[in-house]
Amino acid sequence: MNRTLILITLLGLGLLTGMVSCNESETPTESGFNRGEMLTNVVQKLIIPAFTDLGTHVAALSQRAEAFTQSPTPTTLSSLQEAWSTAYTSWQFANSFNFGPAGEQGVRRGLNEEIGTFPISIAKVENAVSGTPNFNDFNRDARGFLAVEYLIFGMGKTPTELVDEFSTQKRKDFLLGAISDIDRRVNEVLSAWNGGYSTTFVQNVGTDVGSSTSMLYNEFVKSFEAIKNFKLGLPLGRRPGQTQAEPQLVEAYYSGKSLEMLEANLVAVENIWFGRSREGQDGAGFREYLQSVEGGQALIAATEAQMTAVKSALAAVPKTSTLAEQIQQAPQPADKLHTELQKHTRFYKSDMSSILGISITFSSGDGD
Repeated sequence: MNRTLILITLLGLGLLTGMVSCNESETPTESGFNRGEMLTNVVQKLIIPAFTDLGTHVAALSQRAEAFTQSPTPTTLSSLQEAWSTAYTSWQFANSFNFGPAGEQGVRRGLNEEIGTFPISIAKVENAVSGTPNFNDFNRDARGFLAVEYLIFGMGKTPTELVDEFSTQKRKDFLLGAISDIDRRVNEVLSAWNGGYSTTFVQNVGTDVGSSTSMLYNEFVKSFEAIKNFKLGLPLGRRPGQTQAEPQLVEAYYSGKSLEMLEANLVAVENIWFGRSREGQDGAGFREYLQSVEGGQALIAATEAQMTAVKSALAAVPKTSTLAEQIQQAPQPADKLHTELQKHTRFYKSDMSSILGISITFSSGDGD
């Protein structure tokens, strides 16, 4: 009997030891990573260049809008549409930095919500056009880039028909006002980053909630999830409460540039992972951060393998028709892309959060 008790005791100690080892292995172990260096790189190579580029292209959009409203023709309309596409592509590289100067403040929501909300409400836009525009109210689905898109691309209308719609001064004024509002908000953010906030951001090197690393990480994950959940999942009918596909809910529905914007946004998110500028210059990013912690190399390998799977699925989505048309007629490639994005979520979200010891501070609402 004593021998049996000894065996049971030893077994219990072994199980306890195993449990302790497991718990210890889940504790993030850093090896001297310089978060300040990563934050400096992100500010200098990604954030400020992104908002600078965006400001430049929004200014060009404003100039084209002025030219169009002064002389509405199919030619000036086409030039305006081109400027919108360029500016909105630039926005895809800035919308992951929805914190600090671009974050919520009082009744103001984050910049992403103020100028990038989709789908827009046609009824609200048209009411605002015919009434007195207010670009500071709660109707964020009646302003921003996507409201401008609706006005200048229309819904199944010819260039001549669109030009004719701008025969009214109110429509011209709303267009100019909406673009001016985008310009003002972008430049406020850029001015703050070029001012004292850059120093404040770089010096806040902790990983607690509210730290610069935490804000950067959470918006990085949130931006990826927005691609999966809203740019693709929503029109595919994959969001909670949906019972069928709703292709009209794609981003950039009226211009038909949904796929282009989704792809640009994925590149922007990947750039944050690598600490890489839009021009391809590498620096310290989350990849380098993971290299400094136990288990980081394995997570990097798994993450980048899934990145490759996502890129392959994206490449397989035909470019010969719009995303909305594909979801309606032949959704299999888009559905496959959504599946691969879903698989990728765990690496960016739960695994990175666990291994780096950074809390997720937002909810995507789908249990990921």
